[in-house]
Amino acid sequence: MTNTQIPPARAEHPAAPPAPAPKGPSARDRGTRLLATLFLTPTIVGIVVFTVVPIIGSVVLSLFHWNVIDSPSYAGLSNYGEVFGDETVLVSFRNTLVFMVFAVALQLFVALALALTLNGRMPVWLRSVFRSAFFFPLVLSAASISVVMKYLFNQDFGVVNWLIGLVGISPVPWLTSEHAALATVIIVYVWQQFGFSFLLFIGGLNNIPKEVHEAASLDGATGLRKHLHVTLPLLSPTLLVATVVGVINALQVFEQPYVLTNGGPGDSTRTVVMVIYETAFEQLRFGEASAVGVLLFVLIMAVTALQFRLSRRFVHYQ
Repeated sequence: MTNTQIPPARAEHPAAPPAPAPKGPSARDRGTRLLATLFLTPTIVGIVVFTVVPIIGSVVLSLFHWNVIDSPSYAGLSNYGEVFGDETVLVSFRNTLVFMVFAVALQLFVALALALTLNGRMPVWLRSVFRSAFFFPLVLSAASISVVMKYLFNQDFGVVNWLIGLVGISPVPWLTSEHAALATVIIVYVWQQFGFSFLLFIGGLNNIPKEVHEAASLDGATGLRKHLHVTLPLLSPTLLVATVVGVINALQVFEQPYVLTNGGPGDSTRTVVMVIYETAFEQLRFGEASAVGVLLFVLIMAVTALQFRLSRRFVHYQ
């Protein structure tokens, strides 16, 4: 009788432990999310109520004729046709674009020059005094500043003409000449607005590591060369923010030209927002005013998108 050997049974592998069940958010996480929602809700509601809804309302109103007194009547795109055929509107867009280019360029130049100056060796208390002084005009009302500046730049009894008269210069028609009026508005606007860009540049300069400047100095870079090849490239993200904000604000300028020149002489200082105000509240043509507002909104979005597009070539992040 043959003995048959039975092979030993294979040891079975122990079963893998079951995967832990996914845990839901803890009570602490839920509390953090709830707290964040409570803090964000007022901002979101404010944006929707005061920004999104008015934009939608303006787009809808631009398709109607409405003078507040009578019921609105559907006009389709005829309001936009009237806008493009109105010489005053076209001149206002041209003035606004010219104003934007020169005002933003001058504002950034003045703010950057002062920021670089104050970022040098200077007592801390004196630096604080200058920072407060440069930012102070920004917290004042643009209308009140424009009223004061209107007296300062008056051709007959203004302080500016009195000062230049001391050196033998004839009185300049700052606010009554087509060539000088827009330049005067730009000067007043920049004087009030450059403080915001100035603070941005101060913060950006403080974030640049000192080691970078020390290395540039060891390589022989000094003065203007150091600023062009070291400071400006590292400051380019801040410069982008200042440019975008400056352009958006300049395209919506209203108080300075309205108070200083009321759009004159002629239409040389009339801006788009002034046309919107006059069309809506003086002529009671709210549909046409909304059409101009929609076109201004599209222009702001297009210019802002172009700035971000170009920033890919000129902005350098650390």
